[in-house]
Parts: sequence; C-alpha cells; structure tokens
Amino acid sequence: MEVKTRAPGKIILSGEHAVVHGSTAVASSIDLYTFVSLRIATPSDDQDSLKLHLKDMALEFSWPISRIREAFPESATVLSSMPTSCSMESARAIAALVEELNIPEANFGLAPGISAFLWLYSSIQGYKPATVVVSSELPLGSGLGSSAAFCVALAAALLAFTDSVLVDVNHQGWLSFGVKDLDLVNKWAFEGEKMLHGKPSGIDNTVSTYGNIISFKSGNLTHMKSTMSLKMLITNTKVGRNTKALVAGVSERMLRHSDAMAFVFSAVDSISKELTAIIQSPTPDELSVTEKEAKIEELMEMNQGLLQSMGVSHATIETVLRTTLKYKLSSKLTGAGGGGCVLTLLPTLLSGTVVDKVIAELESCGFQCFTAGVGGKGVEISFVVPS
Repeated sequence: MEVKTRAPGKIILSGEHAVVHGSTAVASSIDLYTFVSLRIATPSDDQDSLKLHLKDMALEFSWPISRIREAFPESATVLSSMPTSCSMESARAIAALVEELNIPEANFGLAPGISAFLWLYSSIQGYKPATVVVSSELPLGSGLGSSAAFCVALAAALLAFTDSVLVDVNHQGWLSFGVKDLDLVNKWAFEGEKMLHGKPSGIDNTVSTYGNIISFKSGNLTHMKSTMSLKMLITNTKVGRNTKALVAGVSERMLRHSDAMAFVFSAVDSISKELTAIIQSPTPDELSVTEKEAKIEELMEMNQGLLQSMGVSHATIETVLRTTLKYKLSSKLTGAGGGGCVLTLLPTLLSGTVVDKVIAELESCGFQCFTAGVGGKGVEISFVVPS
C-alpha cells in the first residue's frame, strides 16, 4: 500500500519581528502544499534500499538498508510513540550518510532537509526499505514554511504505517487526522525542524499541522478559526534573506531608539489583536465581508509601515507595494523581510481581470506570483490502493 500526505505552507498575517519583543503575531495556513508519497517495500518488490526522490529537482538519493542499520543501531525498536531529539552520535552518523551522497554543489542547501528525512525515517520506521517521493507548490527559502510543510507531511506519512495513529485506510480522498494524532505528527515534525533550523519557534510546523489561523505571544499559541474566506496574492521577490541578521538588526535599532521602538512594537501588538477580532467576528452578509476586508487592508498597510520603520523592507518589496497600490490593493511583507514574499489581499468583489493585470505586471519584474486561500485545513492523508 502507498500513502500520500499533503501539508500546507504558512504566512505571517501580522506581527513579524515585533513578536520577538513581546508583541502578538498572527500566522495562517495557505492552500499551497508540500506532498509526500510513501511506499514501504514488500518482499515481492525485491528492494533493499531506502530511496528519496525530490521530484521538482529531478534528484534521487538512495541508501542500502544495511547502511541505515549500521548508522542507527539504536533503531531496532520503533520509536514512533515517543518523539525524540537527534543525539550528537546520530547527527554524526547522518552527516556521514549525507556526505556519501556527493550532492551537487548547486544543491548542497538540501543537506539539512535530507538529514531531517533520515532522522525521521530511521526513528519512526527503522530499517524498512521504502520509496519516498516529495514534491511541493511552495518555493524553497521564501518564508512560506516549505521546510515545516516537508517535515509535517513526512512525519504524517511515516506515522500512517505504524500503530501510533488511527486512520481509516478505506477512506476515499483526503482525510484529516484526529487531534491526538495531529499532536504526535506535530511533535515529530518539530524534531525534523530542529534538524533544519537548530532552534525553530515551532510556529511553522504547528500551523502546517493543524491549519487554520493561530495567534502567538511570548510562546503561547491560540488556535482560531476564521469566519471569512480570505484570498491572498503572494509575490515571491526571489531575493534570499538572512533571517538571523534581520532579527539582529531590529534588536540593534531597539537598543538605539528604545522608546520609539517600544511604541512601534506596541502598535504592532494592537494591529494583531484587532486583526484576530475581525477574523473571528460573525459575518452575516456580503456587506459585512466587504467592510471587514477594508479594515484588514488598512491594518496590513499600517503593519507594513511599522515594518519599514524597523528597517526590514527591501527595494524589491517596495516595487511590489508600488505596483499593487496602482490597482488600489493593500500589501505587506510576510516573514523576515529583506526580500522573500509579499502578501496582497484580494477582496471578494475584485474582478479576475484586475488580478490578471497585477500578476502580469509583477511577473514582468521577474517576480513569481501565487494566489492562495488563507486559513484552510492542516495536514491530510490519502491512501492509494493497488489496482
């Protein structure tokens, strides 16, 4: 049997950077996904290796099961019921496995993701030969949570072949996990994220696992459900950014202008709180939707202005802002800034012709555009029954 899983990416609707300084931030899932298919080999397959196929990059990696067994002698018992962090000894073993692949230099940025794959696979499935295929609608390294979506989809697929989760194998189409099973998926995905990022916040994998919208402040997460369907145009500037340096830059500005920056962070906190109130308030009719979208647009504009005052905008972000403003649309950067992606709210009554014009103009600047629904489902699973 083969299982397929999909896990959504994420956007920050408000509060990036300020959240580090105690403000509230709001994050949401988007209906752009990373997909994982997993097929555990049967004796008749005559397969004695673990294969990882990165479909979008046309790359395939393989390890003999004997080599996996040698690298992870402790994986004799399946650990799927108790998520564990990668030990220094296992990290060294994984580094050796990755080094043996001779990854092309142009793709060496994939090494942390392959390391996370090896850790999750060996921890949850032990030494079983299998083929794993990964594809994604999310651009890598753009702040849309692609690494978390990978870890969530992978953990969900691996756990589906254990007794640790309860899923209906006869269900047709995409199926959601129960809350308890989602908790386990999320914990394992977080271990994968740690392999990728060292000290992740856990926000990306939480949004990807559970979906919908969350607000977070000082380490406390609150799950929310939107009463309205928001649609965003996401523009990828294709400019890479150094998140650590951007965060450090905001902190340095805080030290130089502590009083002024304290007001900036307080204003961001107020914007996030007002945004959550709007998103969750009842929407009885179309007029209410239009009014709420107008308020959200204003909040996005204010949040962007505050982000500019923190020094995290970029020339390409400003180009997107100017372009969308010509069409009377509101935009803000999402994530660390300094490049990355920009969100533009697409109001319900906006014509498709206008959207097409905006996208054409942005793409003429060399940017990549996506449209995405906001606040949808989290990770889901589908079973492929052999014909």
